[in-house]
Amino acid sequence: MKYILLMSGTKAGVDNYHAWSQKDIEMHMAVLRSIANDLSGSGEFVATQSLAEPAEAKVVRGEKNGMPVTDGIFPESKEFLLGYWIVDVATPERAYAIAGRISAAPGRGAPTNMPIEVRRFAAYEQSKSQ
Repeated sequence: MKYILLMSGTKAGVDNYHAWSQKDIEMHMAVLRSIANDLSGSGEFVATQSLAEPAEAKVVRGEKNGMPVTDGIFPESKEFLLGYWIVDVATPERAYAIAGRISAAPGRGAPTNMPIEVRRFAAYEQSKSQ
């Protein structure tokens, strides 16, 4: 079963991350690379990607006069999608365990405890009449 692990945060959280020391950032990224390596070794890793800064984000809702209708830059109170991991695991519990490891990656002297939404990819069966 494939799951996406969605990493979210607020503008305040992103600003806090920018205040981390280079050593804290390197330690955090080393732990995340280690998790990715472990998942690659077990065959559970599919993909991971961080996203560009929230200041670059726009929400598109439909069109008006042939042009997309956009909203952004987001107010501070909204949460932002910061990145994701895609894993292919045998059970939901395994996806939760991986999300827990990612969330527990160190920040400034303590785990970040970043909220990670775990969602299974929907499985659609192809119609037999096709």
